[in-house]
Amino acid sequence: MSRTSRRPGAGRIAAYLGAWGYALVLVLPLYYLLVSSFKDNDEIFSDPLALPDSLSLTKFTTSIHDARLDLAILNSLIVTLCSLAVVLILAVPASYALARAKGRAATAIERAFSLGFLIPTFAALVPTFLLAAQLGLFHTRTFIVLFLPATSLPLAVVLLTQFMRTVPVEVEEAARMDGAGNWTVLIRIYLPMVVPGIVTVLILSFLAFWNEYLYSLVIIGPDEAQRTIQVAVPTLRSSLSTDFGVLSAGTVVTLLPVYVVYTVLQRRMEGALMGGAVKL
Repeated sequence: MSRTSRRPGAGRIAAYLGAWGYALVLVLPLYYLLVSSFKDNDEIFSDPLALPDSLSLTKFTTSIHDARLDLAILNSLIVTLCSLAVVLILAVPASYALARAKGRAATAIERAFSLGFLIPTFAALVPTFLLAAQLGLFHTRTFIVLFLPATSLPLAVVLLTQFMRTVPVEVEEAARMDGAGNWTVLIRIYLPMVVPGIVTVLILSFLAFWNEYLYSLVIIGPDEAQRTIQVAVPTLRSSLSTDFGVLSAGTVVTLLPVYVVYTVLQRRMEGALMGGAVKL
């Protein structure tokens, strides 16, 4: 009995140590980035992990002023939120149709969405560039808002389709017997029951849209009035002399909206999951 009782304890301790070690590996770069935001170059290179001597926000104000990060954050929010709206408007009805459709045509369409995972994003750079130029949308945020949802739709449709298939058919049949149409069933029955799936799509799409750099640089360009945050931050780096404290502060500024959005959506997803568990 003593040996069998020790094994789970040892395994649990090993699991805790592994989890804490992995968390440390993830947190250490963030800690280094944060403390570097309050140091000058000499302090960063002499003792990278030491705490800063002062907590002055000079580096943050300098990074925001020099790279106009305030305007860049606004541009990124406009692009990201508009792209998320397009994704939901297109993905939710498509997922509902695929979840309840039967036959070879529905299977072929679902597999076509799955094939979107096989196409690397950078492979469409040249055709996208030419299309933006022909449409007269080059160096505009409008084209990025139309393009980014296309990169996220395969994942969104596949995920939401699987979530909607978990909704009991009997619930939909009962609603239709009461005279509910397709849109009523989708909005009043399916959407409340697939909130965790929608939140998951929002989190993954937000991270992808907010961190997108290549197409924002090529299509929107470095214009200060329209560039996104990921294009603005690299301008803090100089070929002659770079203040890495200012660069670190600018990078921290880009992470704050991601942290806030992830925290809010994560809590709502957990609440929806707990609510569904209580009902069951």
